[in-house]
Amino acid sequence: MMELVLQTASYILVVLLFLCLYRAVVGPSVPDRVAAINLVGTKTVTMLVFVALATDQLFFFDIALVYALISFLMTVGMAKYFETGNLG
Repeated sequence: MMELVLQTASYILVVLLFLCLYRAVVGPSVPDRVAAINLVGTKTVTMLVFVALATDQLFFFDIALVYALISFLMTVGMAKYFETGNLG
């Protein structure tokens, strides 16, 4: 039963991931693109957690945590760059 739930949720997340990628490419404004890229990172972290639950491999949780931190820093950096024009 748990496998079916994880599998269904994964399929839904993949569809939503592609919709976010579309918004990141076509987005009408820069803030929309930054938000879409942040959502892609969040969905990727969720998928890594699903993989960890499905395979009982706990190191995927560590990978998901590191990816979440990198995604957060990348989003903050992009927002600062688009707001001020530099990262310094």
